[in-house]
Amino acid sequence: MSDVFGKLYADAYDHFYHDKDYASECDLLEKIFAAYGKGRIHRILDLGCGTGNHAIPLAQRGYAVMGIDCSAEMLAQAQRKIDALPSGISLCFKQQDLQTLQLEEHFDIALMMFAVLGYQLKNSQVLQALKTARNHLRPDGLLIFDIWYGPAVLAQKPEQRAKVIPIEDGELIRLTAGVLDTRQHVCHVDYRIWQIQRQRLVSTGAERHTMRYFFPRELEFYLESAGFEPLRLGAFPDFDKDPDEDTWNALQVARAVG
Repeated sequence: MSDVFGKLYADAYDHFYHDKDYASECDLLEKIFAAYGKGRIHRILDLGCGTGNHAIPLAQRGYAVMGIDCSAEMLAQAQRKIDALPSGISLCFKQQDLQTLQLEEHFDIALMMFAVLGYQLKNSQVLQALKTARNHLRPDGLLIFDIWYGPAVLAQKPEQRAKVIPIEDGELIRLTAGVLDTRQHVCHVDYRIWQIQRQRLVSTGAERHTMRYFFPRELEFYLESAGFEPLRLGAFPDFDKDPDEDTWNALQVARAVG
């Protein structure tokens, strides 16, 4: 198995998530800015920005966005998208690990979308990721992130799934299988990818993504320890609904204090 977000996975990433409604997610983020934000909301730090699917539309909506990711391959995809856009948007990307990120800047909003916090497996890593967000927020700035919601993960359990996506002259095939480690609060997700063009296999690869899932009280503890006031944990994308055992994804909003 290769490291996570290697070249084959990064090249295929946007194909596999082409049906994810990023525009609606950005609509929800703006509603949260309006409902919970204090003062002017303009500068956004997107931690774990991936290929830029939140950063780019937010920048197109007039925000100044900085995207951070540790994967050079994912950022290369993001940069290709920027290069195809008209000039005039305020957006930049940097390759950095959010565990060690130290910018001499402060932002109004910090995002960790698409389960970025779940890639922080150790307790110390979770806390450091949240402290990184806090260190780069102005007082009263907002942190928004989504997680795998523990009660739903345990109730539903991962399933093996296959996805086939048509591409030019062929198709991409992804097989996903997950195994829970309930003692460690993680799910080991194995991805196998095949790229077929003109009815010939041209590339194949495999990655294991180990994802941590979270429970409400531990999130409160981590957030308060990192200098945040938890404001709302809602279902995602149905944020007005409380998460339950049918809600695999939940969205947390917190405010920087101190």
